[in-house]
Amino acid sequence: MSDFIFSNNQPQHSKTYSYGAHNYEPLPVTLVRGEGVYLWDDKGKKYLDMMAAYSAVSHGHCHPKILATLTQQANVLNVTSRAYNNDKLEPFLKYACELVGQEKALPMNSGAEAVETAIKAARKWAHTVKGVPKDSAEIIVCHGNFHGRTTTIISFSSEVQYKSGSGPLTPGFQAIPYGNADALEKAITPNTAAFLVEPIQGESGIRVPPSGYLKKCAEICAKHNVLLICDEIQTGLGRTGKLLACQHEQVKPDGIILGKALGGGILPVSLFLSKHSVMDVFTPGDHGSTFGGNALAAAVGLTALEVLVEEKLAENAAKVGSYFLDALSSLRTPLIKEVRGKGLFVGIEINTQIKRARDVAIQLMQNGLLTKDTHETVIRLCPPLVITQIQLEEALAIITRVFAC
Repeated sequence: MSDFIFSNNQPQHSKTYSYGAHNYEPLPVTLVRGEGVYLWDDKGKKYLDMMAAYSAVSHGHCHPKILATLTQQANVLNVTSRAYNNDKLEPFLKYACELVGQEKALPMNSGAEAVETAIKAARKWAHTVKGVPKDSAEIIVCHGNFHGRTTTIISFSSEVQYKSGSGPLTPGFQAIPYGNADALEKAITPNTAAFLVEPIQGESGIRVPPSGYLKKCAEICAKHNVLLICDEIQTGLGRTGKLLACQHEQVKPDGIILGKALGGGILPVSLFLSKHSVMDVFTPGDHGSTFGGNALAAAVGLTALEVLVEEKLAENAAKVGSYFLDALSSLRTPLIKEVRGKGLFVGIEINTQIKRARDVAIQLMQNGLLTKDTHETVIRLCPPLVITQIQLEEALAIITRVFAC
């Protein structure tokens, strides 16, 4: 049997699907090692990582300080469940809350779990604090959103594929155009609990809303006693050049969702953070997770946040990200329709009449740069935040060469 099968005219490693579900279509490369901003495949080829696992590897691969914490804690205590306290969770939650300016945090594992937590908190707050009638709470979301793929979350996705065959879907959500604050105000009803929004939409193609959008949304939410919940799973923790993307407009949401980079590129760690009045709706037994807040994850999460601050990763993203965006925007080729982004959260929209974005991603891979297309129209460029300008120049040389073809 051949080592490859073909799907959509692109080679795929057949071994991936011998035992695993075919729910991903990865690029045809098998990675075996990572260090900093570089990855190596099973044939010894070296690549620049310009994906950072969708922002999960913001600290770079195998960061020595985070690895040291992992090793040390793994030899002492790992998982005990939340049936007991552990000595690592409170310091982690305290640091996270103080860092992002929130009062309480609830730990989970994946980003989708943290979104589910935020939804439950918003609904329970609406019913118990705001006075919305039982089982009537509504949450406003945006077209083009991506908050995960659980059954509840796909119910308010714009992506037909995510929903196909997965019904019945969960009610209680209303979608409005992204970047339109007036649409938000028109959509609010007495039963509206929250507005859940990405400060910059990632999976939709690195879509940056108009300046002042989030600030106006915050004012509208405050006016109508609606919670503003920002999903910062991809945009948070330095990715856009600020600790949180909402800080570009000096917005302090009622709730913040963090994940991905929170685990230091090593473990799944996520948090829903909020003010007291929102988080205090939970009582023992209302919500939980066997692994959420385990000692190993808490220790790693705390170190990941400390490294973010100590190494000034947000500041680096702002500095080299500005250089990178300017350089990409100066490329003159009919293959590029638009370059957009903020910090090191960058998307290149491809003229698909010339070439599919996936084909561009494969060409970049063949030239030593790893990234991925989004919906076959946009190339995502979101490297580890430890990347230097010299390394970005290396990436630009590859991008220029491929886009000139």
